Amino acid sequence: MDAAAIVVMLVVGAIAGWLASLVVGGPWGLLGYIVAGVIGGVVGGWLLNMAKLNINLGHPIVNQIVTAAIGAIVVILIARLIR
Repeated sequence: MDAAAIVVMLVVGAIAGWLASLVVGGPWGLLGYIVAGVIGGVVGGWLLNMAKLNINLGHPIVNQIVTAAIGAIVVILIARLIR
């Protein structure tokens, strides 16, 4: 993984985490948004794959952001249930 891919992953994670915070609430700061978004990207990709859903909004980065935001929302809600 090169430096550009890492930067893109962090930016996508930050945007997805921020979007998830708008849906489920809670300002966490940049680091919290990135963590929620990156973990959400993995979870969202897995969930959409299991459901056999394909998000196609016209641009691969937008698809990744939406997938990660969906996953981040799920992760945050599950974390709240556990806590």
